[in-house]
Amino acid sequence: MRLTQDPIQVLLIFAKEDNQSDGFWWACDRAGYRCNIARTPESALECFLDKHQEIIVIDHRNSRYFDAEDICRSIRATKPSEHTVILAVVPRISAGQEETSVLPLLNAGFDRQFMENSSITACYNELVQIEHGEVRSQFKLRACNAVFTALDHCQEAIEITSEDHVIQYVNPAFEQMMGYHKGELIGKELTELPKSDKNCADLLDTINTFIKKGKEWQGVYYARRKSGDSIQQHVKITPVIGQGGKIRHFVSLKRLHCANENNKQLYKSHRDEKYTEDNSQSESHSFKCKNRRKDSTDVKSITSQSSDAPSLQTRRYSSMARIHSMTIEAPITKVINIINAAQENSPITVAEALDRVLEILRTTELYSPQLGTKDEDPHTSDLVGGLMTDGLRRLSGNEYVFSKNMNLSHSHLSVPNTINDVPPCIAQLLDNEESWDFNIFELEAVTNKRPLVYLGLKVFARFGVSEFLNCSEATLRAWLQVIEANYHSSNSYHNSTHAADVLHATAFFLRKERVKGSLDHLDEVAALIAATIHDVDHPGRTNSFLCNAGSELAVLYNDTAVLESHHTALAFQLTTKDSKCNIFKNIDRNHYRTLRQAIIDMVLATEMTKHFEHVNKFVNSINKPMASEETSSHSEGSDCECTANIKNFPDNQTLIKRMMIKCADVANPCRPLELCIEWAGRISEEYFAQTDEEKRQGLPVVMPVFDRNTCSIPKSQISFIDYFITDMFDAWDAFAHLPVLMQHLANNYKHWKTLDELKCKSLRLPSENNN
Repeated sequence: MRLTQDPIQVLLIFAKEDNQSDGFWWACDRAGYRCNIARTPESALECFLDKHQEIIVIDHRNSRYFDAEDICRSIRATKPSEHTVILAVVPRISAGQEETSVLPLLNAGFDRQFMENSSITACYNELVQIEHGEVRSQFKLRACNAVFTALDHCQEAIEITSEDHVIQYVNPAFEQMMGYHKGELIGKELTELPKSDKNCADLLDTINTFIKKGKEWQGVYYARRKSGDSIQQHVKITPVIGQGGKIRHFVSLKRLHCANENNKQLYKSHRDEKYTEDNSQSESHSFKCKNRRKDSTDVKSITSQSSDAPSLQTRRYSSMARIHSMTIEAPITKVINIINAAQENSPITVAEALDRVLEILRTTELYSPQLGTKDEDPHTSDLVGGLMTDGLRRLSGNEYVFSKNMNLSHSHLSVPNTINDVPPCIAQLLDNEESWDFNIFELEAVTNKRPLVYLGLKVFARFGVSEFLNCSEATLRAWLQVIEANYHSSNSYHNSTHAADVLHATAFFLRKERVKGSLDHLDEVAALIAATIHDVDHPGRTNSFLCNAGSELAVLYNDTAVLESHHTALAFQLTTKDSKCNIFKNIDRNHYRTLRQAIIDMVLATEMTKHFEHVNKFVNSINKPMASEETSSHSEGSDCECTANIKNFPDNQTLIKRMMIKCADVANPCRPLELCIEWAGRISEEYFAQTDEEKRQGLPVVMPVFDRNTCSIPKSQISFIDYFITDMFDAWDAFAHLPVLMQHLANNYKHWKTLDELKCKSLRLPSENNN
């Protein structure tokens, strides 16, 4: 189903033309929107009732010409306005003036406020955000009305339940078949309704086993009507997968299994009750093969006459129904329409295969692989469950709240005044920081667990970050100190040493020829800042833990990318709170917005629920086209052409930056063996501590294998490398050329395999620990 309306229509209500109205006018022009301007309340209402614009912008800066809130109320009083977003342009706040509450605007019917800013780019950004947010949501609501209208008129009985099997919706055909009114069903659990005793004893268990795994079930099932009679139905139950790969609803399609004569008689009797006696005989006479709709024939009714088994037409009907209820937007819609058209003249085997393709395309997790045979491995299952989901249902009232005190003080830390003032022992270590084999733990030791400031000063100087940001080295130093102070040194893994390690890996990747040639200086600066802040204030617990514990952050960020959202938000908050450490204070607004967006995007990319999406997009958009170009052209300039082509496409640069920070974030298995072993011990200890706390608080244990008394660290490392690391680094190596890393990865994997084969559960063999 098409959701967007091309083009978006905007109504500007400004009594007089000025820079602000011009800004929105030209922003509409840039975005390709249709724009109308009204000067009076009367003309505004008349124009809206004629055009039904999706966005209305009302000048709320001066009440001398008209009352903006009265205009908003008059528009809201009309029926078409329920799907319209209304924006109030309010005056800019002067320095020292307190910002006023937005509640009066909301009460008047406004959806948002826009602080006066005549910049075309600012106006454009606001309009585009509205389109991609509220306007598209309104389109979906309109589409839902159409979908439910279709369901209400569908000849098949349809029942929609929640993940807990609470009935959310039934259509009139379901009411007619089962003899209930919808008011008697909605809100009830399926277990509350009477069951037929004609089903096999284990049928319900079989059905639940299928659908709980996200698989569709269809078959014949006896149901009990309100009157107590049992009827035989052909039932198809489809789980609907939502956010985080969880099942959110079940959709059941039910039709009478017409092979059973009792069904016909019972169903006929019920229809006779519902309709007048004058029509009852003709209806029962025609029931076997005619549809109740006037002047039309139901494809389902006809095709079911010849056979109880689903026919090709039945499958195609089902496929078409799926297509018409889809809310996926182009270009996937185009793909689905092409497949649907191809089905019409295809052999039955091809049509069946294409039906399966359509079902796969409808999933919300196109890039997330199913575990398949790996789901028998508890280490892999627990890693996937712990790192790639938003948590299980909360089972207790315990709340997990960690310290969120912003450590803005940095006077107690002793740091160098300039990069040249670094103590000799630290400077000597940093001489080797460009090498992949750089030992971050030695730097951690000599800096008293403050490696981020020292490494940051060296790396940022090498990449000219201060020059790009137009900030002093003192400001940069203060910023690094504040960021490092807000990492938790008590965490065994997610501390400032991990941040320094990720920064080191990012800097190493940025010096690889193909990476360097594909990115701009702004991209490099954004990547280094993102690496530095990417885990700031990490509590040493996973997103799943915070969601299960009902933490403040999980509530704030709606259980979605909780920690990653917090890291970026806090980092910018810490940066802009104090001018002494505000590294962005001297760059212009446009540069700042671009830089900020790039930083946020990279930090959010470290969230694991989108891992396979990022990797697959990188492979399909970067690796494969580049491999194709290299195959077709063996000239010396081909590599330069490849990187030049990437620079021409900002989306490709974004994919490279995401892949780079993802690889830097989990590069531990690609480090020299001793560093790899140390990191493995640290992350295991952090997971052990989480499991201990989950048991203490009565929370779901999201990674049961990480029990300090039973866990095999080698097995956990093998699973992590197999499932997350190998494919990702193969793709990154194909782009950036990293033979040293790939050799370390092979050596480390062999180490863990050897320990596992010897049934050793620790980091090293006991004999090695004694040496």
